[in-house]
Amino acid sequence: CHSVGYINEAIDEGNPSRTLETLLLPTANISDVDPAHAQHYQDVLYHAKSQKLGDSESVSKVLWLDEIQQAVDEANVDEDRAKQWVTLVVDVNQCLERKKSSDILSTLKSSTCNANDIIPECADRYYDALVKAKELKSETVSSEGSWLKLNLHEKYDYYYNTDSKESSWVTPGSCLYKESWLMGQEIEAFWKGYKQQKEYMHRRQTFIDNTDSIVKIQSWFRMATARKSYLSRLQYFRDHNNEIVKIQSLLRANKARDDYKTLGNKKLNKKKGGEMEILNNTDNQGIKSLSKERRKTLETYQQLFYLLQTNPLYLAKLIFQMPQNKSTKFMDTVIFTLYNYASNQREEYLLLKLFKTALEEEIKSKVDQVQDIVTGNPTVIKMVVSFNRGARGQNTLRQLLAPVVKEIIDDKSLIINTNPVEVYKAWVNQLETQTGEASKLPYDVTTEQALTYPEVKNKLEASIENLRRVTDKVLNSIISSLDLLPYGLRYIAKVLKNSIHEKFPDATEDELLKIVGNLLYYRYMNPAIVAPDGFDIIDMTAGGQINSDQRRNLGSVAKVLQHAASNKLFEGENEHLSSMNNYLSETYQEFRKYFKEACNVPEPEEKFNMDKYTDLVTVSKPVIYISIEEIISTHSLLLEHQDAIAPEKNDLLSELLGSLGEVPTVESFLGEGAVDPNDPNKANTLSQLSKTEISLVLTSKYDIEDGEAIDSRSLMIKTKKLIIDVIRNQPGNTLAEILETPATAQQEVDHASDMVSRAKIDSRTPEEMKHSQSMIEDAQLPLEQKKRKIQRNLRTLEQTGHVSSKNKYQDILNEIAKVFGNSILSSSISRHLLIISQVLGILNARRSIKLDGKGEPKGAKRAKPVKYTAAKLHEKGVLLGIDDLQTNQFKNVTFDIIATEDVGIFDVRSKFLGVEMEKVQLNIQDLLQMQYEGVAVMKMFDKVKVNVNLLIYLLNKKFYGK
Repeated sequence: CHSVGYINEAIDEGNPSRTLETLLLPTANISDVDPAHAQHYQDVLYHAKSQKLGDSESVSKVLWLDEIQQAVDEANVDEDRAKQWVTLVVDVNQCLERKKSSDILSTLKSSTCNANDIIPECADRYYDALVKAKELKSETVSSEGSWLKLNLHEKYDYYYNTDSKESSWVTPGSCLYKESWLMGQEIEAFWKGYKQQKEYMHRRQTFIDNTDSIVKIQSWFRMATARKSYLSRLQYFRDHNNEIVKIQSLLRANKARDDYKTLGNKKLNKKKGGEMEILNNTDNQGIKSLSKERRKTLETYQQLFYLLQTNPLYLAKLIFQMPQNKSTKFMDTVIFTLYNYASNQREEYLLLKLFKTALEEEIKSKVDQVQDIVTGNPTVIKMVVSFNRGARGQNTLRQLLAPVVKEIIDDKSLIINTNPVEVYKAWVNQLETQTGEASKLPYDVTTEQALTYPEVKNKLEASIENLRRVTDKVLNSIISSLDLLPYGLRYIAKVLKNSIHEKFPDATEDELLKIVGNLLYYRYMNPAIVAPDGFDIIDMTAGGQINSDQRRNLGSVAKVLQHAASNKLFEGENEHLSSMNNYLSETYQEFRKYFKEACNVPEPEEKFNMDKYTDLVTVSKPVIYISIEEIISTHSLLLEHQDAIAPEKNDLLSELLGSLGEVPTVESFLGEGAVDPNDPNKANTLSQLSKTEISLVLTSKYDIEDGEAIDSRSLMIKTKKLIIDVIRNQPGNTLAEILETPATAQQEVDHASDMVSRAKIDSRTPEEMKHSQSMIEDAQLPLEQKKRKIQRNLRTLEQTGHVSSKNKYQDILNEIAKVFGNSILSSSISRHLLIISQVLGILNARRSIKLDGKGEPKGAKRAKPVKYTAAKLHEKGVLLGIDDLQTNQFKNVTFDIIATEDVGIFDVRSKFLGVEMEKVQLNIQDLLQMQYEGVAVMKMFDKVKVNVNLLIYLLNKKFYGK
C-alpha cells in the first residue's frame, strides 16, 4: 500500500525516474521492469490515472496495485516493434489507396521475418482481406491533422504522427487543446441554454400567475393609445376647423346642386329679353308634375294603394298566385312598404288584417292535414315570423333571451354533450393525452358500444344533469315573459289556432296547441337560441365568436325545448336520453299553459280602437313612401293576375286598373330629361333611378264630405291665398299686426304690380289648371280690401274651430308653412320660396316675442335649442338610418337643432359620445322645395338619412307653434 501511494505521488510529480524507482520496490522480479521504458511507464500510468479521475463514479481518485500492474504490462510492449507495425500500417494504407495488389505483396514481405510466409499467388486475397479489415478498423481509428489515433484493447488510445514519426500513449498537446476547446464550447453552449431556459420558464410562470393584472394593463395601454390617437385627430380637426367646414360646405353645395338638377321635371325656354318660360308639355312630364293628366294618374295610384291597403283580400289572393320565391321578395318589399312597416297603430291594424286574411286563405286552400302547418313552410307564417323578428320584434327577443343565453355562454365550465360516440372519443383522447401512450380501445364505435363503458355513462349523466339545469333557466325566462311577446305575433297564433280548428273540428286541444308552439317557440324563438349572434340577441366583441362547445350547449338546450314544446319524447336514436322523458312531459305542461295563454288576446279592433270606418272620420290622410320600381312591380302583378284576384268587371280594383292602363316605364314616371338619351349607361342609370321613392297620399276613390266641410275647406284655402298676397307686400311681426296696420301707398303700388304679373301668368295657364272665378276676383282686390276680407274669413273660420284669435291665428300660419308645397298656386318655385320666407318671418317674430303682464312685448329672444338622440328621432320616424352605424348605437349619437338669427335657417350639430363631430345648416325653404318635388328622403352629413316630410313637421312643431 505504501508503494501504491508512492507511485501515485510520483505520477503526480511527473518524474519518470521517481516512477521507475517506485515500480522496482514492490516487484519480486526486477527484470520485469525495463529502465529503458521509464518515460513510457510514466505516460501510461498518468493516462490510466487521468481516465480514472474523469470517472465521476470512482470510489477513489488514485491507482490501485492491480491497475498499476496492468499498466506496466501494457507498457512493456516493445515500442520499437510497435513503431515498425505502425509504419507497416501506414505503408499498407498507402498501397490500398493506390489499389495495387502487387504493392501490397512487397510491403508485406519487407515486414515479416520469414518471407516464405507470404505467398505471391495470394496477393489479390491479401488485398481484399486488408480492404475489408480497413473498413472495419476505420470505426476505431481517427486522425487529427498528421496524428493518427488507434484504440487498443478497446480501452487505450495510441497516437502516431505520420510526419514526425512521433508516438504517444497520451493525447498529444494539439489534439488535447482542440478537444478541450470543443468540450469547453459544448459546456458553454449547454450553460447558456440552461440559463435561458430557466429565465424563460421563470418569466412564463410570472405571466401565468399574473394573467388578470397583465390583461388589465394591456387593456389600459390599448385604451390609452387609442384615446391619445383619437384626441390627436380631434385636436387636428379643431385646429383646422375653418378649412374643414369650407371643404365640407363646398362638397355639400356641389352635391346638392347635382341632386337638385336630377329632380327637375321641367324644361326652361329662354325667350327674348332673358325671360324664362316653363314649357307645359304634359306628355313629357313626370308623375309629380302639375298637368291634369299626370295629376289624375297620381291620384289613381293613390286610390289603388289605398284600396290594397284597406282591403286585404286582394293582396292575400295575389300572394298565393305567385311562386314562393317571388312572393317572398314581394312581401319583404312592397307589402311591408305599403303598411309603412306598421309604424303606427292604423298601419299595424291593417297589416294584421292582411296577415289574418292571407293565413285563413292559405289554410283554406293549401292545408290538407293538421300537420301540414308543422311539416311544411307556410308562406304567411314565414312572413309573420320575418316581420316580428325585424326591428320591431328584435328588442323583444333580446329582452326575452339575452340574459339567460349570455349566462350559458359565459359559463366556461359548462360542458353539455349528449352524443355517446362523441363523449367516448373525447374520453379516449383524454386517456392518450394523460398517459402519452396509444390507447388499446377501438376508436370507431357505435352508440350501443360507447354506452357499454362506465366512464361514458358517467360523463353522459353529468351532461344530462347540466342540461336540465340550464334548460330550466331558459324555460323560466320564456314562461315569465309572456307580456313581452309582440301583440301581432300572439294575435296570429290565435288566428292560426282558430282557423285550424275550424277546418279540422276533430283536432284535439293538444294538437292545436302543438301548432301554436311550432309558431311561437320553434319558428320564432328556437333559431335565436341556437344562433344568438346571428339574430343580434347578444353583443359580440370585435372579432369574437361563439366557440363549438358554447354552440353545442345552446343547441342541446334548444333541442330539449323543441321536444318539450311538441310533446315529443326521446326515442329511437335518442333512446340514451330517455331518462329525460319525464322532464319533457313536465315541461310540455308548462309550455301548454303558456301557448294557451298566448292566444288569449283581444281582436285588433278592440286593441287599437279602430274599424273599417275609422278613415272616414280621420282628418289627416295616410302617406306612404314607395319606390317607382315597387309601384311598377305591383301594377304589373295586379294586371298579370287580375282574373284571379278581381274577376268581376265592376270590381273597384278592375276599374282603377282600367283607368291606369298599361304598366308605365321608369322613364315615363320621371319625365323627359331625367335621363340623357345619349347616355351609354342609360339602362344602369334608369335602374338606379327606379329606386327613387315618392310619397303617395292615400285616398279613397269615394271619399264623402258634407257641404259644410267642403265650404270650410274652400274658405280656408281662399283665406290662405289672400294672406300670402298680403304678407308678400306688407311684412310684420304678427298676422294681427299686419291686418290692423294700414298699408302704405308704396305697398299698394307693389301689390298692384304683383297682381298684374300674376294675371299675365294666368293667361298662359291651360284652362283646366286655372283658379276658380271667385279666387280670380279676390286677387284683383286692393291690399286694404283683401285685409278686410281676411278678417271676415278668420271670424267665420274661428266659429268652425279651424283658427283661434287667442293665439293670433297661429294655426293658419302653421298650415301655410307646413303644406305650402301642395298649395294651389302655380307660379314659379322661386316666388313660392319668397312667400314662404315672409311667412316664416312672421312665425319667427311671433315666437320670439314675450308679453308682460299688460300684454305688451317684453323683447325678442331666440327659441331654445332642441336636442334629440338618434334613437329618439329613429323612433319618431324622422331618422331612417346612419351609414356604417348599427341601430343599437343610435343612443350614442345626439343632434342639437338651433334656430339662427336668419329666418328659416337652422344649425344642426351632431355629437358622438358627447364629442361634437360635424355641423350643417338646414334651410326650411330647401326642405319645402324638396317636399314640393316629391323628394321623400334626404341625407345630412352625407351619411344620415332623414324623412323630409317628418323633418319639416318636427321643425314646425318645435319652432313655429303646435
